[in-house]
Amino acid sequence: MIVHRRAVTAVLAATTLLLTAGCSSDGSGDDSPGGGTGSASSGTAPGSSPTRQAAEATPPAKGSVKVLRTVTEGLKTPWGLAPLPNGDLLVSSRDDGTITRIDGRSGKKTELGEVSGVSAAGEGGLLGIALSPDYASDHMVYAYFTSDSDNRVVRMVYDERKTPGEQLGAPDTVFKGIPKGFIHNGGRIAFGPDKMLYAGTGESGDTGLSQDRKSLGGKILRLTPEGDPAPGNPFPGSPVYSYGHRNVQGLAWDAKQRLFASEFGQDTWDELNAIKPGGNYGWPDAEGRSDDKNFQNPIAQWHTDDASPSGVAYAEGSVWMAGLKGQRLWRIPLNGTQASADPQSFLKGEYGRLRTVVSAGGDKLWLVTSNTDGRGRPRDGDDRILEIQVS
Repeated sequence: MIVHRRAVTAVLAATTLLLTAGCSSDGSGDDSPGGGTGSASSGTAPGSSPTRQAAEATPPAKGSVKVLRTVTEGLKTPWGLAPLPNGDLLVSSRDDGTITRIDGRSGKKTELGEVSGVSAAGEGGLLGIALSPDYASDHMVYAYFTSDSDNRVVRMVYDERKTPGEQLGAPDTVFKGIPKGFIHNGGRIAFGPDKMLYAGTGESGDTGLSQDRKSLGGKILRLTPEGDPAPGNPFPGSPVYSYGHRNVQGLAWDAKQRLFASEFGQDTWDELNAIKPGGNYGWPDAEGRSDDKNFQNPIAQWHTDDASPSGVAYAEGSVWMAGLKGQRLWRIPLNGTQASADPQSFLKGEYGRLRTVVSAGGDKLWLVTSNTDGRGRPRDGDDRILEIQVS
């Protein structure tokens, strides 16, 4: 199953200036000794296909962000976020291995329980979480975590009738064998519009895994809810949807059900990619845009100091991308699968490192900070969840 990340051709060349600034490791530049220059790069990605872009509404070149409120604070190493149907939120703690419910109105925190088997170290631990597409009937919560031996996906029954701290059932392993490391464990999971489970993985510091289609490292995987390779995957019998990734950190779909993914670069370029099934995104042979026609080019790229991207979400015609080392929220307006204007940044340095951004419906987003992960500077209230309004 290989996710496609490709930018559509320059059908609307007059409206496409792709500007981005480089990316690094987990937002702190830990494995990018040279850091970034903070400069931006513009231009459309070659090799993309002209799919009726002219008929799609294009958002304004400039947008806005308004922080409506702090939903809760005092979180420790928050990573994944999953909105519940009633407006409450589930948040995972990378280092504690716990999942906590946040009251969407009062911000009250209730710990559901600890996920057994989590082995937190470096960038590994309890990472992404997602609700089953049939959550209303099965009450299943999915989680991606680092164990003693690998990275894996599990699912657990969430039983609200039990005592807080004991509301999570025993983890049922759905998929295992994803390479683990001190760095580059990937970790974002999400159910797509097709009700299949998508997982972004990292190459765990072993760059050779990304181009090896038999390896699960440096990939986007597409699975059934039971953990089997999903029907229609680009490589028969394989969970690989796209490959040639360094460390996929964000997954989001637009209104046309097209997948976008954020990815850490090394010394030079972080990326936002439009994902094409079976697409090769170049790592380690290419970082950022390349002239090699075998690789899918990013639709936007950023230097290390400006991004180190993590979660992404789609709202109001744009992809919104959280930056760790960059300590800002990026808006990338879209026309089809290419950027329709230069990326625009918001909240620079106001809340520190930003880990996760999730749609809250309409023009609202949930935004999670990441200042207690050992790479940021803990601030008053430590880590928090914000509700923001965007355009």
